[in-house]
Amino acid sequence: MTDELRGLLRESAEAHLPDRARMLARVERGTARPGAARGPRDRARTGTLTWPKIVLATLATAGTLTVSALTVVAVVHTPDPPRQPAAAAPSAVDRTAPPTAGSRTEGGPLWADGSVDPHSNTYWAQSNVTLKTRKPLTALVVELRIALTAGVKDTGSWRTLPAEDFELSAREEGGFLVYRWTLKPGRNVPSGEHVFAGQYDHATGGRDAKDDAYRIDAAGAGEGGAAVWGGFA
Repeated sequence: MTDELRGLLRESAEAHLPDRARMLARVERGTARPGAARGPRDRARTGTLTWPKIVLATLATAGTLTVSALTVVAVVHTPDPPRQPAAAAPSAVDRTAPPTAGSRTEGGPLWADGSVDPHSNTYWAQSNVTLKTRKPLTALVVELRIALTAGVKDTGSWRTLPAEDFELSAREEGGFLVYRWTLKPGRNVPSGEHVFAGQYDHATGGRDAKDDAYRIDAAGAGEGGAAVWGGFA
């Protein structure tokens, strides 16, 4: 209810509040008139409604008007009910889910594995995330996290699926170099085996991948989401 409508209702209610003093005065004037001035028909009509009854009827009318007016005023002052916030639509893939400790390499139609590519050397490395899915996917997020050990710097990435089907980001987040591939709306991933790889420089010498991790969140058409995660050998 708007403020303008509340104002109009309030004015209307105040205009209809009865003036009880004026009504009682009018009743007294009517009862004070001499009986000789009225004809027989007037006296008979007045006799059917005595002075106390007139007063009671008048007060009853006033009370009715007062209750009606106060009801309008109460409506005017009644606050609007609070609006409930709209429920958020569920998402098939939780893109904000943090990496999970330990390993869960199988879940739903998914299987995954993380490994350091054998072609890596003392200056450069490639980490591979292999995904197998038994069913086509309509939503997919693959996240590869490389711990920022000495000299780690992004040098590129690739995947076996079409590049135009994914949004790619590579940035440093919370002590990791994070590669994230997100399937675009309307695209899909066929069942089968797929690889996602991140490439990076590192300090001279062997690099320990024990703190690196990956996570995959996916969903198929008409199905709930599934997730797998793990580390690197």
